[in-house]
Amino acid sequence: MLEVKDLKKSFGAIRAVQGISFQVRKGEILGFMGPNGAGKSTTMRMITGFLPPSSGTAEICGHDILREPVQAKKCIGYLPENAPVYLDMTVTDFLRFIAGVRGFSGGTAKQRVEDVIRRCYLDKVRRQAIETLSKGYKQRVCFAQAVLHDPQVLIMDEPTDGLDPNQKRIVRTMIKEMAAEKAIVISTHILEEVDAVCTRAIIISSGKIVANGTPTELKAKSSTGRLDDLFWDLTLGSDEIKKAS
Repeated sequence: MLEVKDLKKSFGAIRAVQGISFQVRKGEILGFMGPNGAGKSTTMRMITGFLPPSSGTAEICGHDILREPVQAKKCIGYLPENAPVYLDMTVTDFLRFIAGVRGFSGGTAKQRVEDVIRRCYLDKVRRQAIETLSKGYKQRVCFAQAVLHDPQVLIMDEPTDGLDPNQKRIVRTMIKEMAAEKAIVISTHILEEVDAVCTRAIIISSGKIVANGTPTELKAKSSTGRLDDLFWDLTLGSDEIKKAS
């Protein structure tokens, strides 16, 4: 459902992404991991068409994001980091607005809004202005707008960053409930996210893939059997300790 083909991105002399390729199929939840500055968000923005690559491309449900951007984006639900919302709108009004933007109207739009309010556990706050909501509820509203059109591919950038443990658990539950019918990519630097929801994970460092496998496979590559130690070795390691000392 999602195929990323040799994506590269340079900003002047800085090579932020250096040939990223991977596939995600229906039913998979891929954790796209790396330290801050590794190129995670840049890669997500290229896949979703918000940022043109220097070279390479991505295909979403068979549609090339560069040659067929409208068709490709119809298949994508995108939850960017710090997703923007209209804070003065109520939850229901905002989701009705998104339904209209997505081309739904009448009874179909109403049904889409009701379904996504239910799926994202928003009924309790549906009549509140978004600016009055907690960070966790705001994140759920952003999640709801990303899945309102029932996309086949769901891409999320740091979906639980800054949430308390209870809110993290709710968001992760929502992700797992939707996973059977979608290909999902979660960009994160939170290692516990992988064990909690992901069926496979990729680790990137300096814009390159340095590991790709199931959580069990990745742990087996560490001498300690711990994902955090493998992450350390692949993205920082002893050379950086020596530089800092």
